[in-house]
Amino acid sequence: MTHRLGDIIDDFCVKCKRLTNHHIVSLLEENPAKVRCCSCYHDHDFRFEQPEPKKPSKKQLEEENAKAKLQTTEGDAAVDADEEEDEDEDDTDFADVDDDD
Repeated sequence: MTHRLGDIIDDFCVKCKRLTNHHIVSLLEENPAKVRCCSCYHDHDFRFEQPEPKKPSKKQLEEENAKAKLQTTEGDAAVDADEEEDEDEDDTDFADVDDDD
């Protein structure tokens, strides 16, 4: 379907925060580039009816940070345990060597 300037199409309005009718203000290669909301008359880029991605709340950000800290501390403890096991194995290798010189 070809669009023309002034046609009415549905799009997500970034100011109204809902799906509303919009007039096409400019075209780019036969596709709407800029649109104007019929409710609040705000001009914005054509969003292909996609809402803005939701921003995480402060509480969600704090929970993610706490989980990340927990994982790094658990990971550090596992690395320390592996290093201790490697050191123990190295000690046993020297005890098995016979000096027949």
